[in-house]
Amino acid sequence: MRMRSAGQCIGAMLLALVARPAAVAGPLLAPLGEAPAWVAAPLPAQKLPPTRFEITEVDGRSTLRVTADGSYGNLVHQVPAAAAAARMLRWRWRLEEAIAGADLKTRAGDDAAVKVCALFDLPDERIPFVERQLMRVARLASGQRLPGATLCYVWAPLVAAGQVLPNAHTRRMRWIVLQGQGAPLGQWREERRDLRADFLRAFGDEATEPPPLLAVLVGADADNTAGRGRAVLQALELEP
Repeated sequence: MRMRSAGQCIGAMLLALVARPAAVAGPLLAPLGEAPAWVAAPLPAQKLPPTRFEITEVDGRSTLRVTADGSYGNLVHQVPAAAAAARMLRWRWRLEEAIAGADLKTRAGDDAAVKVCALFDLPDERIPFVERQLMRVARLASGQRLPGATLCYVWAPLVAAGQVLPNAHTRRMRWIVLQGQGAPLGQWREERRDLRADFLRAFGDEATEPPPLLAVLVGADADNTAGRGRAVLQALELEP
């Protein structure tokens, strides 16, 4: 079993990002998984197998199929600067196979069959001192300006829905469990989230207003449990 460090967890988020475009033309996000807008963001020097992302058709609609099999992987879509204050995030998802033993409350179980994350440019002065120093080390190691705050929506069958949890490796990432204990496999769920309200719910101890949005991420990992998970997503949209 391989345990991810806090620096690796954060570093994987923005390794693929470059300078953000200044204008918005058309939809704020490209269709799920389509290159070049969606870019793979693995762990630094990753030796694990990558999580598989495949564009397919399900129920007559374009769908991103995500398969984690002892693997780690993310797709990241940078947000245009002019859309950094976007308010709403919506999508459809369906969990097809849960990862046995995945438990977000522990480091050994810190795996997710599917997650949708919003990456925010939280100012350094808002980050507690010790975490700020860890962030500085992670940024030096990655060579990237990593996000100060990452909010991840997750499907977590062993956790009660509605909970807000710190990531087991770093408080720079926090979870909101949207689909939890009792959520059935194989059924579509519609989500529409107020990013401002959810950010303040998760990071209200550090900020009174949400900072600019940097990117949106879709990912899955099963490296800590060496398990397997499968999920599908459709119609991920960012709205003003």
